[in-house]
Amino acid sequence: MKKILFVMAIAVSTLSACKKNEVEATGSGKLNFEFENVVNNSALVLNSQNYTNALGESFNVSAFKYYVSNIELTKADGSLYKVPENYFLIDQSVASSLKYEIADVPAGDYTNISFTIGVDSARNFSGAQTNTLAPENGMFWTWNSGYIFVKMEGSSPASSRVDKKLLFHIGGAKSPTNTIRKTSIALNPNVLRVRTDKAPEIHLKVNVASMFTGTQNVSFGQYNFMHGGIPAVLIADNYASGLISLDHIHN
Repeated sequence: MKKILFVMAIAVSTLSACKKNEVEATGSGKLNFEFENVVNNSALVLNSQNYTNALGESFNVSAFKYYVSNIELTKADGSLYKVPENYFLIDQSVASSLKYEIADVPAGDYTNISFTIGVDSARNFSGAQTNTLAPENGMFWTWNSGYIFVKMEGSSPASSRVDKKLLFHIGGAKSPTNTIRKTSIALNPNVLRVRTDKAPEIHLKVNVASMFTGTQNVSFGQYNFMHGGIPAVLIADNYASGLISLDHIHN
């Protein structure tokens, strides 16, 4: 008899826990993002810090900005949530731009996140816009009616330019110079637990050096100054899978 009562007690406890989890997974909550810009294993410091590319060429960075957009979250049950109208502009020189918050995310456990590096085709061909897509942010080509997706500027002794400058303005949304890239990050074994009373934070690392290695190692003697075009496709292909990676999650 005691054994039967014990089993029943466990069953009731398990059922109560399941119901509690179901309650927790209803409604909506907030999700926070933090972007940490790095060069391989070193923190990105503008102007004063020297780094080395995959070919051993020294360089520094004076500006680093990029768009992250069209965020999609996949739940553990396989269902997909597309975050509406989200365009993050991350700028290393603006500390407040390294953190973003998304509201009204359906509660649940999310195991995968995907997003676009850049600005989607529809927005690219809609002319100058507002907020993070405003021209005054310095990421819009008025002469080319499109957005710069990733901007890196600096200098290198290896640059073939007289002034030794580096300028990589990566953009373009039409073939054969389409540089829109989508990336996906599996969060397993971690999950993002969005609840009405909990706002998890996903900490992402963004590696400048991935622009110059991957599909092809880039020499600053050959590539050092670009405004979109075919060379920009090479850079976009390089960073497509290596620019942004998961560091950790706070639930």
